[in-house]
Amino acid sequence: MKLLRTLALATAMATSVCAATTATWEMNTYQDFLKGRFQGVSLDRDGRLTLAPKLETVFSSGQPTIWSIARGPDGSIYAGTGHRGRVYQITSAGAANLVWTSDQPEVFAVAVDANGVLYAATSPDGKVYRIEKGKATEFFAPQAKYIWSLAFAPDGSLFVGAGNPANIYRVDKNGKAETYYETGQAHVTALAFDSRGNVLAGTEPNGILYRISAKDKAFVLYNANLPEIRSIVPLPDGTIYAAALGGSIANRSVPLTTSLSSPLSVTVTAPATSITVTDSADTDTEIKPKADAPRPAVQAVQQVPGGGPLTEIPGVDKSAVYKINPDDTEETIWTSKEENVYSLLARANGSLYFATDAQGRLYRLGADRKATLMVETNEGEATRLLDSPQGLVAATGDMGKVFRLADAAGASGSYESPVHDSGSVARWGRISWRSAAGKVQLATRSGNSARPDKTWSDWSDPLTNSQNSLIRSPNARYIQWRASLEGPGAVVENVNLAYLPQNNPPVIRSISVSMQAGTAQKASATSSTAAAYSITVTDTGETSTPAGTPTQTLSHGSGSQIQVTWQADDPDGDRLLYSVYFRGEDEKEWKLLRANVAENSLLLDGDVLADGHYYFRVIASDQPSNAANVARTDELVSSPVLIDNTPPVITLGAPRRSNDRLEVDADVADQTSPLRRFEYSLDAGPWTPVEAADGVTDSPREQYHVAIEQLRAGEHLLVVRAYDTANNAGLAKVVVP
Repeated sequence: MKLLRTLALATAMATSVCAATTATWEMNTYQDFLKGRFQGVSLDRDGRLTLAPKLETVFSSGQPTIWSIARGPDGSIYAGTGHRGRVYQITSAGAANLVWTSDQPEVFAVAVDANGVLYAATSPDGKVYRIEKGKATEFFAPQAKYIWSLAFAPDGSLFVGAGNPANIYRVDKNGKAETYYETGQAHVTALAFDSRGNVLAGTEPNGILYRISAKDKAFVLYNANLPEIRSIVPLPDGTIYAAALGGSIANRSVPLTTSLSSPLSVTVTAPATSITVTDSADTDTEIKPKADAPRPAVQAVQQVPGGGPLTEIPGVDKSAVYKINPDDTEETIWTSKEENVYSLLARANGSLYFATDAQGRLYRLGADRKATLMVETNEGEATRLLDSPQGLVAATGDMGKVFRLADAAGASGSYESPVHDSGSVARWGRISWRSAAGKVQLATRSGNSARPDKTWSDWSDPLTNSQNSLIRSPNARYIQWRASLEGPGAVVENVNLAYLPQNNPPVIRSISVSMQAGTAQKASATSSTAAAYSITVTDTGETSTPAGTPTQTLSHGSGSQIQVTWQADDPDGDRLLYSVYFRGEDEKEWKLLRANVAENSLLLDGDVLADGHYYFRVIASDQPSNAANVARTDELVSSPVLIDNTPPVITLGAPRRSNDRLEVDADVADQTSPLRRFEYSLDAGPWTPVEAADGVTDSPREQYHVAIEQLRAGEHLLVVRAYDTANNAGLAKVVVP
């Protein structure tokens, strides 16, 4: 019989990183480059960096944000700002002056009529002011909390989109106002007019785009799966583009503009509105609250500063751009999980432009629906777009500026790649790229913090050989490259950076030793049908059985085998080979059992090791995946394993019989392991346990006293049996006359 007892094991920790063979960081696609930083550089859909159209700062307001811009007949640009409620004029010559300061903090919308008269909408006490010759007069006060949008109709009347309540108002030239349509939403966030003179209105929080053909007569043109329709652009052919946003923001209470940038925080509670859809002969359908139903109040609750922040939900679409065709069919032509679209603009060149909150980026969407990153303003967000004869105009927030994008490319620009994590300290190789005309130079820097800071190396000297530039940055875990472009036709694409990560050693987690029945030889080397006992020590040093290590009792059948199994892994994912050794408790040298084992187990004949304590050692090497001079190893030694094949020896004394009482003394000894149980059977009857004379059976040698009462007359057979720790049984008998 055999016993295999495994005690505590040693183990090690490792950090999971990439494979330690030569690796390449490649940036080839649009999405790869989009994660970097752009300075005067554009990115086309095919993943090419080129010089961007020249971006010039037209006006810097000194205010936190510019919410709205409009162009007058004389070419002047008017800008409404937050959070001091100021309106500025930027003349066609580039001169800027303060036109008016409101007593309200936000000017969310401005508009200019055909005569050059300026109108400005203030919030949160929603009013519209007429500003002429530097003098502002109240033009319309709808008793709404917010005014988000203004738009002039073909007949010169002003349409006003409000919030809380979300009504659309029509105000004629004389200031006479009427409620044109009640949406039942919380906010009317965008207004425009299509080629037929219909009002187009975007709303929040249900992302509904309305087409309103007459007073109180509307048709839901599109219901987006995002909360807010932010911008609407109608084309002469009847096509309509709309931008929606807010999909990743939880617990929004007002349109995203004020939620992200304004010190105001307002919770709007809008109960469900009953909507009646009535089929009619014409193309429009009336959608409005039931007239005979009491209109539920829309209540605004002012929150105190320090209220709960907005929660961003990762992995969902933040914003989208939709195309509504003239036949009212819809297509989603762009989506993003990282950026919010704030404004759309269609230009005469047939392209659609849009602005986002990712470093104030401006994109162009061509007829092929491929987005080109035109330029990055490096401001917090690009809030509004406007066309002008001199080029596209963009307003930004954080800080409030006005930029103009020329049609011609700038003279130079640069691009900073995202930071690359090599997984461990790496040795840098060469960097290569593809380029065309112009002057292109690359530089690198490295460090061991995830974000570049003052602990990183300086930018390297310029690298000019696009096919064979050796990286001179220090060995580190993180690296970044920067491309500088100069001159007409400068292009950068297909950037490849080679590196060799530090080779991390393999880790052997545990060793398990078990006895396998003879049929196990035909089974998988890593599976076991017999009982196995092992202790896996975690990285904290605690065993899986903190109360102690019980002994596993195994049976030893004919043809049994000893199976040594281990768990190991390599943090670099390298292929491993193992060598297995053993030695006896009193031996000094390790004996090799098997070398270059690819599996995680080894089978031994059950009789090759005599009784005694043994240790097993496993050495793991990652040399199959690494050069010999950088290959790493790890080893683990098992706790003592006891092999015991010999049963205890029982010596019985002469039986002593007195009347009906029988007494027999027994000396029991085992040469390898402590005794565990002693019992007797009288006349082939049931076994009866007997405890050692000293009270506990726990040593290799014990004495036992068997006493039987009320023994009937006649001859009897007494058989005794003793078990050692390995469950080896020794037997003896005596005949009692």
